[in-house]
Amino acid sequence: MSQSPYPPSGGGYQGQSTYPGVQQPGYGSTAPAQGAPPQGYGPPHQGYPLQQQPGYGPPQQQGSYGPPQQQPGYGAPQQQGSYGPPQQGYAPPQQQPGYGPPQQQPGYPPMQGQHQYDGAPPQQQQGYGGTPNQQQVFTPLTGEAQTPSYVGSDVPDQDVDDNENAAPPPPSAPPAEMFGKFAGYESVSFGTEYLPPPPAYEPPAQQQTPEQIFQQATAISEDQARDALLAFVAENCCYGKKAAKDMDIKDIAQSSAYHYHLNSFCESRSTAWKHEPYRGQMIDGPQNGPAPPPWSIPAQPNQIFTPQVVNIEVPHTASVKPCHDCMASGYKRCYRCYGRGMVRCSWCQGSGRRTEYRDGQSHRVRCTWCHGSGRRICNTCDGNGRVMCWTCQGAAQLKLFIQLTITWECHIDNHVTERTDLPDQLILESQGTEIFTQELPRVYPVTAFHDQDVNNGSQRLVEAHSRNWPTKRILMQRQNLRAVPVSEVKYEWKDTDTRYWVYGLDHKVHAPDYPQKCCWGCAIL
Repeated sequence: MSQSPYPPSGGGYQGQSTYPGVQQPGYGSTAPAQGAPPQGYGPPHQGYPLQQQPGYGPPQQQGSYGPPQQQPGYGAPQQQGSYGPPQQGYAPPQQQPGYGPPQQQPGYPPMQGQHQYDGAPPQQQQGYGGTPNQQQVFTPLTGEAQTPSYVGSDVPDQDVDDNENAAPPPPSAPPAEMFGKFAGYESVSFGTEYLPPPPAYEPPAQQQTPEQIFQQATAISEDQARDALLAFVAENCCYGKKAAKDMDIKDIAQSSAYHYHLNSFCESRSTAWKHEPYRGQMIDGPQNGPAPPPWSIPAQPNQIFTPQVVNIEVPHTASVKPCHDCMASGYKRCYRCYGRGMVRCSWCQGSGRRTEYRDGQSHRVRCTWCHGSGRRICNTCDGNGRVMCWTCQGAAQLKLFIQLTITWECHIDNHVTERTDLPDQLILESQGTEIFTQELPRVYPVTAFHDQDVNNGSQRLVEAHSRNWPTKRILMQRQNLRAVPVSEVKYEWKDTDTRYWVYGLDHKVHAPDYPQKCCWGCAIL
């Protein structure tokens, strides 16, 4: 037995005079080379040993070396009181209250031939993996496919015709038991909006009626009346200019038409149950508090007197339910092949053979579209017999919530005061001078105008706007009064006495009895 080149020391491996490299686990089988450390140095530490972590056994004892966790200052990590195992502080998502798997809710049995829903996505259900075209194995010689994965008693026994225009039926309304009950929303239903009445209007404190100041309108001269008629004739290719040039103006009756305009900017709110596919989005349910009343939810229009519509989810009304259309499976029967996976070939009409004409003679040959089988794979479901549920979009679960629809709109009414035979509609479309305008949450009717017909029209419209919409709230009102100049011109041309009107600041003309016009489009000089 050869002697160790290193003298024994107090540390190291007791009772050994040679370096025990070959006898220690994890070390090489050869003796230490020249220059190796003395026996007083143990094998190097390699950090915390893995055997001390949960799930690992203790290390094998080595000579006088105890377990590393017994060395001073190195306690086992699991023995420190302030650090527990991280997995003990995080409950799995499915254990949160109120989010159990859909099969635990009564009234939703699984579809025939399918396992009960276990919370996994539809593609993880038995018999429905991946996309439908991954499940089909097409045989070119026969045109057959594997057995469709849709299982149900509603599959027809005979082949069906290929209908390229087939469309899925509209989604059905969820059953009433799927909806929750919330105070203030008892009348809300699915598909029908409920209009809650707005809060009672509280008029502002008594104040003095704002002063109403009116401006004056303008009139036209005889030359302006003639020029306006010439411009009107030039716009009509069948009208002659001679009557406008040679007419003898007898009288011009100046007057003003008044156009009173009232605009009420109103807000209405309606509520209805809605649903959308649940894909892990946030659920603000009743556990977060009671649902606020419809008119207590804050919302402001971007700009007043501009129609707008906005949809808001009512807080604390959301919940997750299994899809009622597909029974939480994520798929439904194909609406084109009715679950058969195959349709009757439209080229050979299901016979498997078709007629070809060669050399003036007809020949019955095998159909190349269906390979002689008379049937083809359904293009909608790729032969699978089922398609993604169009209600839940394959998510198998629905998020149900009450949706608040806020509509801002303008209600406009007009009153025209005009005492000639000029149609009132022309006054509404003409340019005039704005002689009075007012914008308030509730406007005051015009009462101080010199024409009493204008005062009566303003009073009538303001009162009508205050009571015509019991389900709407008036946010702002605007009223204005325009004066539109109207000139009734009486003239004579070739022993014909007639008249026309010039109205508006832009001098538009209304001349229904112009004496020189032709409906055939001929040129009249």
